[in-house]
Amino acid sequence: MAKRSIVPFGPQHPVLPEPVHLDLVLEDETVVGAIPSIGYVHRGLEKLVEKRDFKQYSYIAERICGICSCGHGLGYCMAVEEIMGIEVPERAEYLRTIWVEMSRIHSHLLWLGLLADAMGFESLFMESWRLREKILDMFDETTGGRIIHSVNQVGGVQKDMDSIMLKDILRAVDDIESELKPVIDTFLQDYTVQSRLKGAGILSREDAIGMGAVGPMLRASGEPYDVRMLGYGAYKYLSVEPIISTDCDSYARCEVRLKELLQSFDLIREAIGKLPGGPISVPVKGNPAGEYFVRIEQPRGEAIYYVKGNGTKYLDRFRLRTPTTSNIPPMVEMLKGCQLADVPILILTIDPCVSCTER
Repeated sequence: MAKRSIVPFGPQHPVLPEPVHLDLVLEDETVVGAIPSIGYVHRGLEKLVEKRDFKQYSYIAERICGICSCGHGLGYCMAVEEIMGIEVPERAEYLRTIWVEMSRIHSHLLWLGLLADAMGFESLFMESWRLREKILDMFDETTGGRIIHSVNQVGGVQKDMDSIMLKDILRAVDDIESELKPVIDTFLQDYTVQSRLKGAGILSREDAIGMGAVGPMLRASGEPYDVRMLGYGAYKYLSVEPIISTDCDSYARCEVRLKELLQSFDLIREAIGKLPGGPISVPVKGNPAGEYFVRIEQPRGEAIYYVKGNGTKYLDRFRLRTPTTSNIPPMVEMLKGCQLADVPILILTIDPCVSCTER
């Protein structure tokens, strides 16, 4: 009979970029259970709605996470705009969408580099992050910031893009895509990658739906759910189709993210081609009174933003549910049956972001 033992894993680990702790229940080298424990990062960001007014808080919301900061600012502003009945100019919606898709590329390239590093592919790690630098340069040119952009505001955006910036973005997107396609092919066809990821970390479609998985983790299990299909921002004017896989394993989760990179390039091109003229913001008068929640598709999946106003400039409540919050229960399920040596790789295939989960 196999001997059962409990091995602590994390919160500090050479492979994991995020502070998550797991008590792994092992039978010999096989994981038969995992008990997650988070709570190592607390910044009190939601509490700050009592100290900063609803316009100032858009800057705080962006600082929830540096990787997907643009999306956090967008989700918060959309919720306040719905409460106040503000109609955002169409050009602002397009600009927001372009920046959010750039964030998706930034996030997925960062994830690919971390996964490659964990598997020992140092050259792939450096190549992924070299291409990521080009996206950060695009952010720097168009917003003035590489990580925190501060362009979303209640009523629209603070900065516009001129024709030179738009041409630079198109040129950069073409360059990144041409250099990235060989990287994707090399990664997906590599024998070591396939041997370590195919058939590992199985999450069936039924388990993914029942446990509330979101984003690429859900779509890699065969469920075609993408919040962008709801048509927020400029997505209602763009051709968005969910990218799915029916293999339900760790390899499928990687494949979905890599194909989403190519999709984001196409969406940016389409958005720039359809970008209308006009203003980029509208005046905001009064204070929010009421409550609303907004869903958007962050790089890791569906994020929910809840805002409650009381008619003053200070909000009663702001609450965020990040994709990692939803993906931890299915992650625990998919770890069952894997080998101890594969745990770090399988965790990275869900692309966890614990810091923004805890705030």
